[in-house]
Amino acid sequence: MFQFPAMSHEYVLKPFAPEIRLNIDYARELNEQQFAAVTALPGPALVIAGAGSGKTRTLTYRVAYLLEQGIPAERILLLTFTNKAAGEMMRRVSDLLGHELRALWGGTFHSIGARVLRLHAATLGYQRDFTILDRDDAKDLIKACLLDAKIDTKDKQFPKAEVLNEIFSLAANTHQTIAELVAGKFSYFAAFVEQIADQHKRYLARKCATNGMDFDDLLALWLKLLQDHADVREQFQRRFQFILVDEYQDTNKLQGDLIDLLAARHKNVMVVGDDAQSIYGWRGANFANILDFPKRYPGAKVFKIETNYRSTPEILNVANAAIAANVRQFAKELAPARKSGVKPALVQCQDAGQQATFIAQRALELREEGTSLNEICVLYRSHFHALELQLELTRRQIPFSITSGLRFFEQAHIKDATAFLKFVANPKDEVSFKRLVLLLPGIGAKGAEKIYQGFTARMADGGIPLIRPSATFSPTGGEGRDEGATDAKKNPLPSLATALQSCTKAVPKKAAVPWAQFVATISQLEADDTRRSAAKMLRLVMDAGYDDYLKETFDNYERRLEEIQQLAEFAFQFGTVEEFLTQLALLTNVEAEADPADDSEKIKLSTIHQAKGLEFEIVFIIMLCDGLFPSSRSTESSDGEEEERRLFYVSITRAKNELYLCYPLIRGGFGQTGADIFQSPSRFLSEIPKDLINEWNLR
Repeated sequence: MFQFPAMSHEYVLKPFAPEIRLNIDYARELNEQQFAAVTALPGPALVIAGAGSGKTRTLTYRVAYLLEQGIPAERILLLTFTNKAAGEMMRRVSDLLGHELRALWGGTFHSIGARVLRLHAATLGYQRDFTILDRDDAKDLIKACLLDAKIDTKDKQFPKAEVLNEIFSLAANTHQTIAELVAGKFSYFAAFVEQIADQHKRYLARKCATNGMDFDDLLALWLKLLQDHADVREQFQRRFQFILVDEYQDTNKLQGDLIDLLAARHKNVMVVGDDAQSIYGWRGANFANILDFPKRYPGAKVFKIETNYRSTPEILNVANAAIAANVRQFAKELAPARKSGVKPALVQCQDAGQQATFIAQRALELREEGTSLNEICVLYRSHFHALELQLELTRRQIPFSITSGLRFFEQAHIKDATAFLKFVANPKDEVSFKRLVLLLPGIGAKGAEKIYQGFTARMADGGIPLIRPSATFSPTGGEGRDEGATDAKKNPLPSLATALQSCTKAVPKKAAVPWAQFVATISQLEADDTRRSAAKMLRLVMDAGYDDYLKETFDNYERRLEEIQQLAEFAFQFGTVEEFLTQLALLTNVEAEADPADDSEKIKLSTIHQAKGLEFEIVFIIMLCDGLFPSSRSTESSDGEEEERRLFYVSITRAKNELYLCYPLIRGGFGQTGADIFQSPSRFLSEIPKDLINEWNLR
């Protein structure tokens, strides 16, 4: 066993603990590559741990090894990304030691940051009992700043508090100025960049004045503390002689700088991760952190752990081929520890409906063969890719659970868009009516109730004309002119729009123009040529201004817009609006009934991002079509395409025994004609040699 050279214990908080002997046979309990990393000599080290290679095992044994070499537990800092990962890591360390190790500083970046800031809050002008603001708290404080500045986000296309919060957060985590971030990611707010920057200053000042820190501050102020106060910086640089970082490929610029600053004295930093699984660039993760580690730490040792204990050789062959085309990567080759199995299947389907039918049928067959539904997972790039599958599983009464974050049909933008359809289909739908009215500026709950009461009264009194004089309805909300009945008969006005128009006097003045636009939208939606098609109605909703509402209201505007567009494509398969809404209600009800404590068998449906770190006996990857996976936006740059390829690699490496790569040739049409769209198989599929897969043609 390697022996550490004599270490200098410069910052001893208590008498040095006697050397710990755990009687661990590292060479026997670890494979050769793991052993090399665990027993590495002091100094910077990058451990590239491939999927299913025992990354957590390597880190926990490294902690044990350091303790055996005489490193006090309080000199070790172990950083992870999630509370779950931190708990698992600390539990495994305790299991190895046979007791808890309370002196070890181990936890998430944010928990360690909070711990440091509690000790030194006064140095930054805070009190030690500062409040940690969650996301809702942060939005409320931003709203207070907007109120102070007399900015009404409903009066113009100024970003709302949720969007401002995202801008401020990304600026902190990527070390960009507000101007740089708006120019690059939120260009549609360019006209407001000075006001947004002013709001940022107000927000920072208000947090300090109220003794509050948000989650980004736990990192940003931790870094500021170390950068601006040499005595504190030296204290922690001396204290943490060894720094271990999990999932290093997911660190952002701020986290990377924190690690580099803490490790600047001893440079005993071991970062563990897999560059091939870096898939969070869209939320600020900085791929350069792991890629450039050897440049920032000259002489750093690079260890590769490539033995995979999860998947069959056949699945690993496909995974290795799938990632090979990426230029920016540490070359690696996953090697199997398991015996041979079946080749992955490439399944060509006629359309999304046939794809759904195939998966449902194959899942039932696998269940008959002895595989639990819990061990079957369907992975997809985006929420909307699984709509047809959810419908098919519901029809067949095959139980499934969705682990893709917030359920698709419960998302605000989906409920907003479908509320237009529900209201036109059923004018008595109070919930949908009020949801739509509350989207308009200057109308609150009381105002919505007043307008609703007036609307229902007008609908009930039977006195609403179904035709109008030629200029009675004005898109500006005015009363219009009363002209000849001859022209009126040529211009019938749908009854809903007429009833809404009659409620104009109950609408606040500041909402007059948006109300008129809303009335005009309803008028268009209930026109005969539109009312018969849910897809056309959804498209019209977007064209009528809901697109702008998304920009102002949500931080992930582009994804939400894409989901509504794809919902419209999904809607083309239904004969009537009522049929479409019925199926949506059934699917929503199935989702709503899901019980987290329910341990009965269910097929897992998940986005790939949500499934990272998980594994399943059987995996289906669906909608492998160019423009869907990879997404159309990602292929606009080489970096974007490479991240999508890494996402594909992550999805493949979730499978243990069987893998099915599925794609439809046709998607339901969209646009004016509703014609079917022919699709090309994902470019990633062409990069897999044909001899590695079995091709199934279901057409």
